[in-house]
Amino acid sequence: MSRFTRRVGKLLLLMLVWSIAASAVSGCWNRRELDTLGIQLGTAIDKVGNQYRVSVQVVIPSELSAKAGGGGRSPVAMYEATAPTVFEAFRKLTETSSRKIYSAHIRVLIIGESLAREGIANVLDLLSRNPEARTDFYLMIAHDAPANQILKILTSLEKIPAENLFYALDTSAKTWAPTTTVTIESLIEQLVTDGISPVLTGVRLEGKARQGENISNIQQADSRTRTRITGLAVFHSDKLIGWLNENYSKGYNYIMDNVTSTVGHQTCPDGGYIVMEVLRNKTKLIPKVVDGKPVIKVKMKQVASVADVECKIDLTKPETIKMLEENGKQRIRGVIQGAVEHVQKTYNSDIFGFGNTFHEYKPKQWEKWKDDWDELFPQVKLEYDIELQIPKVGTTNDAFQNYLKK
Repeated sequence: MSRFTRRVGKLLLLMLVWSIAASAVSGCWNRRELDTLGIQLGTAIDKVGNQYRVSVQVVIPSELSAKAGGGGRSPVAMYEATAPTVFEAFRKLTETSSRKIYSAHIRVLIIGESLAREGIANVLDLLSRNPEARTDFYLMIAHDAPANQILKILTSLEKIPAENLFYALDTSAKTWAPTTTVTIESLIEQLVTDGISPVLTGVRLEGKARQGENISNIQQADSRTRTRITGLAVFHSDKLIGWLNENYSKGYNYIMDNVTSTVGHQTCPDGGYIVMEVLRNKTKLIPKVVDGKPVIKVKMKQVASVADVECKIDLTKPETIKMLEENGKQRIRGVIQGAVEHVQKTYNSDIFGFGNTFHEYKPKQWEKWKDDWDELFPQVKLEYDIELQIPKVGTTNDAFQNYLKK
């Protein structure tokens, strides 16, 4: 039984108990009968012409039941409606759904790229006002595909597509630095805070959309259609203005102190690679004013270990470890510098929150700069104080390639 199946079972049981308890209280205004609800796990919103298309993914509990074995059907149902406003589209879903859509357990919201480029403020306003919806779901931007197609792709590991997207992003953000999780609360906070613009992780469709919607897509080991979490969408205010590649996305997350763990490689002196795993990372931004111009000092402390050796190198020598640490610091600096310069030159959007750092630590200086920050942001210079320690080289101190038989 999957973790989601267990969670849905607990949810249905809790809802049943709550429903029975509510029936004992006269005048309960928000009572919901269990058999009148459609539990919504995922939402996709696209802009189609001048209208909004809302797509919701509703779980079918009978298809998740291990005891029942399921009926070989899709474990979810999709309902869609189009209207001039997002709220009207949500209400219009009742034309095709026999049950009230219950949004308290939503896991992901996928926003179409064309809608994101026009602005997402209207969408966020509606969702933030909904007292029924949870606030810890993740937001993503559909890259080069309609959002509703992304939400329909069935996968093997997680029966519910919305659950697959949620856990894929959550796991990727914790173990692979180019992605990041953003909830509606944190997104709105960034949109209304001075000196910072938001980013959202993108999700792509690989393969043919129609095939991915079919149950046959998960009846083979190598699914022909799947979704891939990749890249960061850059916003200026509430509008999408471009994308960051993998390397720039990693640089962004280093600056924002979002890196929990990741991996990277260095080139060995005699060729080949040595792979390092980041175990801990802490970044702090320190604002400075140098000759009347904004400077940000990036103070970072990182602990890493040797994860894979694909070259001949002597890890027992202290000078080897020192060399790896120095090379690692230079590599991190290059990744961060590259990301900042790219954003400054290409987008001029302060996604790194440099302005907010001045606002927080040097409020008087920020008052002088805030009205001209769009002109000042491209001029921000970086200083670095990076400390990298490699206290571990794995379970063996030396590379076995050094002892291969001729």
